[in-house]
Amino acid sequence: MGIAGAVSDGRETMAARPMRARDQGPAGLAGAPAKAQAWPRWTLGYRASVAWTNWAGNYTYRARAIHAPSTLEQLQELVCGLPRVRVLGSRHSFTDIADCEELVSLDRMPHDVVVDRDARAVSLSGAVRYGELVQELSRERLALANLASLPHIAVAGAVSTATHGSGDQNGNLATAVAGLQIVTSDGNILTVGRRDPDFEGVVVGIGAVGAVARITLDLEPAYQMRQHVFEGLRWNQLFEHFDAITSSGYSVSAFTRWGETTDQVWIKSRVTEGSETTADEFFGATAATKEMNPIVGLDPSNCTPQLGAPGPWSERLPHFRMGFTPSSGVEIQSEYIVPRSHAVSAIEAVVRIGSKIRPLIQVSEIRTIAADTLWMSPQYGQDTVAIHFTWKPEQERVERALVELERALAPFEPRPHWGKLFLADGKTIGPMYERLGDFAGLLDRLDPRGAFRNEWLESRVLGAD
Repeated sequence: MGIAGAVSDGRETMAARPMRARDQGPAGLAGAPAKAQAWPRWTLGYRASVAWTNWAGNYTYRARAIHAPSTLEQLQELVCGLPRVRVLGSRHSFTDIADCEELVSLDRMPHDVVVDRDARAVSLSGAVRYGELVQELSRERLALANLASLPHIAVAGAVSTATHGSGDQNGNLATAVAGLQIVTSDGNILTVGRRDPDFEGVVVGIGAVGAVARITLDLEPAYQMRQHVFEGLRWNQLFEHFDAITSSGYSVSAFTRWGETTDQVWIKSRVTEGSETTADEFFGATAATKEMNPIVGLDPSNCTPQLGAPGPWSERLPHFRMGFTPSSGVEIQSEYIVPRSHAVSAIEAVVRIGSKIRPLIQVSEIRTIAADTLWMSPQYGQDTVAIHFTWKPEQERVERALVELERALAPFEPRPHWGKLFLADGKTIGPMYERLGDFAGLLDRLDPRGAFRNEWLESRVLGAD
């Protein structure tokens, strides 16, 4: 359960004495007994029992307090008054990327969404999740170009980490951003749009620029989509026809457990006049005759409709239905993004070590993402292919597997997804980002006291010893 789901009715005033944490420590992994839960200190917000783990339960936050402002002014006062602080979003990251001495949750802030039909844009608060946003856009018959896979992910967190959908011509979710309002460490509000010189540096800010108070996203008229699933695509077919396969739809994903074949290929296409074609096979793969789950053998009832049935964009672009929000993710996720020019070689390298990682794999997904100009985006200046791994929740074994995996991918310049589990440090990752020096300079200018820096940023991005 998230922070918002555990709120009591008692609020504190700004003058109230902060409540100290009880003697017991924070909760451990998901499923820990209730007595292990800590009561953190709250200021400028409300009092609640908090699950001190991330969504997946594989990371326990070390923060001594979580603050929950309910107004923008309270957020400003908190940010400028705390020595070190990070914003805790929907907790869908799998590492300490969001951890710090003290955290701020935006869940008590207004979850407002303002649509400007004339400008084809939407402005939303930093607390809004994709599921909430889709509901508002559906009422207005407007749409996003791409979506996250799950409805409970915070838009601000997805943007800040360059999270993505898929498609040869589709950029990551951050490329839809037209403007941002960010509370910087001095408590002021930084407003940036596409014409501002700092824009391309702050959009994928990985939590280091400030607290994202508002986001403006591009919209387009609502559209219809359909999706088909094909089973058993052989590796040699994927390698020989990679470009044809990934360009066969608006968004294409190959799911696999690194066996003799890929398990499934999901092809999502926009509905246009005369666009529907039916096929029994796809490069040797067989058309599915029933609804499928990306993880072979699991119930498909929570997945978006398939079999070519047309439907709204928001009910086809994600793999899972908008109403499906898992209470916890019994999994660990990793993802490595390689230049498209290395795609086939990188996938072949993973196939070669398939026997070593297969016992820990629930499913992997292979998909493409278009190039962009955002400094800290893995797609900066290059079309890419992402190789995603959903692991069983066995942290130590997964980390040992990542040693093998990162060694196998090393020749192909892999950029890890910022919000997921990886082992490489800043000395390895940093040279792959040609604008890293500019980003570091931007942080020095916008956050001179280092309020939003944490151990993860220093070691995994900036490359400090």
